[in-house]
Amino acid sequence: MTQETGVLLREWRRRRNMSQLDLAHRAGVSSRHVSFIETGRARPTSAMILRLCDQLAVPLREQNRCLLAAGYAPAHPEHALDAPPMAEVAAAVDAILAAHLPFPALVVDPGWDLVAANDALYALLGDVAPHLVEPPVNVVRLSLDPEGLAPRIVNLAEWRAHLLARLRREHDADHDPRLADLLAELDDGAGEPAGTTPGLLVPLLLRVGDTVLSLLSTTTVFGTPREVTVSELAIEAFYPGNDETRRALLA
Repeated sequence: MTQETGVLLREWRRRRNMSQLDLAHRAGVSSRHVSFIETGRARPTSAMILRLCDQLAVPLREQNRCLLAAGYAPAHPEHALDAPPMAEVAAAVDAILAAHLPFPALVVDPGWDLVAANDALYALLGDVAPHLVEPPVNVVRLSLDPEGLAPRIVNLAEWRAHLLARLRREHDADHDPRLADLLAELDDGAGEPAGTTPGLLVPLLLRVGDTVLSLLSTTTVFGTPREVTVSELAIEAFYPGNDETRRALLA
């Protein structure tokens, strides 16, 4: 088991492009000790595993995996969002989504599956294929599928490139296998589109009836999480990118 822990830590170190010496310096240990841990010649304490994981920015779920591989109990609890210990977090999520009305907002997990959304977001999904809104709803697939929002996204090539670039960055950071599956399914290798919309941000230009909504997105996460589910939630909020969009959403 010790060797498996070492293999996992070595994989994360390489993903972060860190040498053993770099990691040792950051963690305040010798590079020899890091080497011994990675090769299974030394059995690290749970505190040492967590110290190394912290320096490597290992996600909480994967930290638990490293601990379990070494025979230790997980350090970070995990609950469903509707479980009693998560009541305050769930209330905060609901409050954020409600406060953002009449603008769309949603909550996703690391695989971009929909966790929750407000009514303004659901109002934009009226004509998508029913199978795309059956749980679990994947937001990226819903956006880019020809039976989803794709036919109504005016700047589809640009928005697609933006989403896929974000998926690649997130996969590089966390190596979630669900992101790898999404990229394998949706990435056609086309790269950046030739034309781009003007402005400082990439908007989502979504046609709704006779109006084209220009939506700017932001991402919010919980600070200093100690629980796995909390650490993995991301709130995606959309704001009007012009006066016409603001009037349409307020109406």
